Amino acid sequence: MSQRRGLGDNLYVSGVDLSGDVGSLSRVGGGPSTLDVTGINKSANERIGGLIDGSIDFAAFFNDAAGQEHPTLAPLPTGQRIVSYFRGTAIGNAAASCIARQVNYDGDRGADGAFGFSISAPSDGTGVQWGEQLTAGKRTDVAATNGTALDAGAASTFGFAAFLHVFAFTGTSVTVKLQESSDNGGGDAFAAVVGGGFTVVAAAPASQRIAATPASLERYVRVVTTGTFSSCVFAVVLVRHQSAVNL
Repeated sequence: MSQRRGLGDNLYVSGVDLSGDVGSLSRVGGGPSTLDVTGINKSANERIGGLIDGSIDFAAFFNDAAGQEHPTLAPLPTGQRIVSYFRGTAIGNAAASCIARQVNYDGDRGADGAFGFSISAPSDGTGVQWGEQLTAGKRTDVAATNGTALDAGAASTFGFAAFLHVFAFTGTSVTVKLQESSDNGGGDAFAAVVGGGFTVVAAAPASQRIAATPASLERYVRVVTTGTFSSCVFAVVLVRHQSAVNL
């Protein structure tokens, strides 16, 4: 891998693609709070990790069209939202996601006539989790489909989390789920990942997070859809845990 630019990125909020209304992101990240445990016999600070925290903060342009920035963010919903930042749009590209609370919708009308907003979405219970895209940005399925698998290079054993955004849906229901194989289906047929099925979706926009810890995950993972539908536009992020976690 090489150094890359932040061009062609996407930002999704609870099943709504706000990429065209977002001009910049001021923060994508976080980590454990630092707890000072310095003893009186020390001459430098000692710290240990505390609670995990993080946020995805961004600046948006005013857009009051249906399904765009203003109708999505202005209500300031009190419930949890899933926010995902996609670094480019390709399977295997990095993506950061979190279960968040949108805490503000602060507008600023500049002297030059520009009208924009600054939004902060601090994490709520999970922190910001970096993973990989299992869909190339938004994927459109018009029938039950087996997606392209992502090669992680090796199996993992510490569990996973996965995030789903459903942007548009036509039909009765769709189930989005993860399947795994040790050799991309060569001799080891793809099989359902234990704990890797999202709840059935019957309308959009919608978003979900699933997690399994601890759990083994084979080298290759793909996204499949089943159900009764004629169109489903969605995106999925997979986070493979590299160490024991409880998120």
